[in-house]
Amino acid sequence: MPGPIRAVVTGGPGAGKSTLLAELARRGFSIEEEAARAILQGSEGMALRERDPKGFAEAMFAREQVSFKRAGERDGATIFDRGFPDTVGFLRLEGLPVPEMMDRICRDTRYSGPIFRAPPWREIYRPDEERIQDWDQARASDAAVCVAWRDYGYELIDLPFTEVAERADFVIECLD
Repeated sequence: MPGPIRAVVTGGPGAGKSTLLAELARRGFSIEEEAARAILQGSEGMALRERDPKGFAEAMFAREQVSFKRAGERDGATIFDRGFPDTVGFLRLEGLPVPEMMDRICRDTRYSGPIFRAPPWREIYRPDEERIQDWDQARASDAAVCVAWRDYGYELIDLPFTEVAERADFVIECLD
């Protein structure tokens, strides 16, 4: 008997991931929110990101592990806003080594559903309090996380450049 479906939406910042996931939640899907944004919204999150990128990555990865476990306790599909390989992409982009434990978990703990990529989308990209990258940095982040996912053996499905309702329909169709 197959386990619960764990699908992921990945990609660089500002490509519409959170908006898509909010729409999927509105339609009744279980969602796991982005670990990085949750940390950045905390009182010391931005300082951690700036002064200790390795510690920031470790905090993200720990949150992802909790989310992954929580999703395994549900029936049906859970859709994650990013996943384990995103942290690896972040570390590589920062020029930091990937700890052996993270590499092992990325290899051994697998997402079972489709991995959707929200490609960089210039028309909707907007920096905000937590999204501090400029457009070129956002594109570099997208490239780094895509390489990491592929390095761990996942195929990425690009989301269409379309309204959020149509993007959600696309995801749902792929989950069926």
